[in-house]
Amino acid sequence: METNIQDNYISLDEVAKYLDVKPITIRTWIRDPNNEIPARKIGRCWKFKRSEIDEWVKSGKSAIEE
Repeated sequence: METNIQDNYISLDEVAKYLDVKPITIRTWIRDPNNEIPARKIGRCWKFKRSEIDEWVKSGKSAIEE
C-alpha cells in the first residue's frame, strides 16, 4: 500500500516553515474568524494536511486584505 505523503498531517511548526512564516502567524490565522486556514485541533495540537494548505493558497484565501 503506497502512502501519499502530502495527505499526512503536519504540525504547526512544519506548516509555518512550509509557508515561510513564523508559527505565531499561523496561530493568528487560526484565531482570525475571517481567515479559513484548513486546520484541525487534535488533542492539544493543531494539525494541517499539506494538500489542503496547497489548495487554500491556490484559492487565494491566504491573501491578506488590508
